[in-house]
Amino acid sequence: MDVNVGIVDQQVRALALRLKSQLDDAVGVHLDDTAARSVAFVVLCQKVMLGLTDDEAVEALTEGGGDFGVDAVDVSDISDGSFTVTLFQGKYHHANLEGTRGFEQNAVLKAVQAVRMLLRPDAPDNLNPRLQVRVEEIRSLIAENIPRVRFVLCSNGQRWASDVQALIDRERFPDSVRFEHLDHDDIVRVLQKPASVKDTLHFAGRSIVEDLNYSRVFIGKLPVAELARLMDAHGDRLLDRNIRRFLGFEGNRVNLNIQQTLRSDADRTNFFFYNNGITLTCDRFEFNALQPENHAVRVDGLQIINGGQTSRTVQLTLAAFAAPPAGLEHTFVLARLYQLPAEAGPQGQRITWATNSQSLVDLKDLRSNDDRQKALELSVRDLGFEYRRQRAEKALARNEISTGTAAEAVLSVWCRMPHRARFRSIQHFDELYDTIFSPDLNGAQLVVAVLLLRLAENKRRNPPAGSPDWMPYASYFAAWLMGKSLLADLKVPLGRLDHRNFDAARQLVETRGEAYFQAALETLGDALGKVLPSLHVGLHKLSATFRRVDLFDFLPDP
Repeated sequence: MDVNVGIVDQQVRALALRLKSQLDDAVGVHLDDTAARSVAFVVLCQKVMLGLTDDEAVEALTEGGGDFGVDAVDVSDISDGSFTVTLFQGKYHHANLEGTRGFEQNAVLKAVQAVRMLLRPDAPDNLNPRLQVRVEEIRSLIAENIPRVRFVLCSNGQRWASDVQALIDRERFPDSVRFEHLDHDDIVRVLQKPASVKDTLHFAGRSIVEDLNYSRVFIGKLPVAELARLMDAHGDRLLDRNIRRFLGFEGNRVNLNIQQTLRSDADRTNFFFYNNGITLTCDRFEFNALQPENHAVRVDGLQIINGGQTSRTVQLTLAAFAAPPAGLEHTFVLARLYQLPAEAGPQGQRITWATNSQSLVDLKDLRSNDDRQKALELSVRDLGFEYRRQRAEKALARNEISTGTAAEAVLSVWCRMPHRARFRSIQHFDELYDTIFSPDLNGAQLVVAVLLLRLAENKRRNPPAGSPDWMPYASYFAAWLMGKSLLADLKVPLGRLDHRNFDAARQLVETRGEAYFQAALETLGDALGKVLPSLHVGLHKLSATFRRVDLFDFLPDP
């Protein structure tokens, strides 16, 4: 047995055992052990590629009859008018644990057909209900935004043959469509805890070194060739604490500009002036202080906390040159190297926050040490729940609430912005942070909002017989209307919902939640009838309607 295949098999078996009931519910049938491991492999691949939790990965599953070769679908946030769809197909070879079996041609052709179907709204399809809902949602997004499609074909074996790749190339998909293979070696590489990075950085010219508040800083010019060497030697281990990792070139203006500058004979030596530089941290650095310039700096525990995009782009761009281009020896990048004391946890977090907050990124982890988050953690705990303000590997228990779920719930239920709760989560911890996590938000309001959204989401996942076609897209709006009903029955305004009446509010959710949801559906149905000429306009149109603010014109006043 191949060692890495064996490690993956252990992971898959553990996931299949731990998530068995959730996998059965997601697929809609009782899975035997072999089938459960196949589905668990898709879950594992999502966790590795996208950093999803167990619950998020299970939620993304579309496997089953009529899945069109698509076992899972993830849709990113909308940013700068574009979004990314990541499709997964898993082929788990139970009988071949040597890692030698290749990816089947028919499976790849199914993936090609699925992408063609996704990008052509008029293409015929015959999908299972779970996948149909996601596909129509994506198609409605495509009508308003630019899509990037990433199809990840996963297996515990070999990549497809070159003649199969030729079939993919023959389709002439745009550059925004990529087909990737994820195998057992890739999975284990990500799962392994990165070892401490030790190396020697060779700076050019004079540098500035200062001791500040028990920390040290070294600022200097790092040749881009030295940065590329560093990335070649250590790769993603350098980016373990970096928020964004590598976003690629397609659809990323900044990375394309970096690449173009390095390729330009006229601009290459001005790279130092065009680029913001990189920020590194380490446990310790040493150099010869008697030497006036061109220092060789020995580092231990090195990490790139800002500049991962620059570093990876430099590495890939220089690797494409057949020989070092003219002027490369005079091409530098500004580097700031911080040596932080061992107890500098919050300080390291603040440096990471400050150096990464210029761009819209997923800021959940960076906000986790915010005083408001800490206060909410205590407030929620006193109510018998646990607020997970930091990312956790294990699946959340029923009484645990993640920051992401809390943000979506509060924004939908109390902030009257359900249309911004799902595909705008990148804004929840940036421009909407003060709106969602206002100083007035308390633990009772947060938990009640989450309980209402959970109830609505459970109805979306398991719709009762006779449910309207638009219900899978309406859960956030329904949760908002349910919150209004709850406050009316509780006979208090939102500002007076707190720990003193939390038990009464929770009991209303448990006893009246179903009625609140049905009333919300009726209200939404009436509003849709006024907005749309017909409720039979197609799922993609219905999906788009729930992202429009004009729906509020036909809903109850706040």
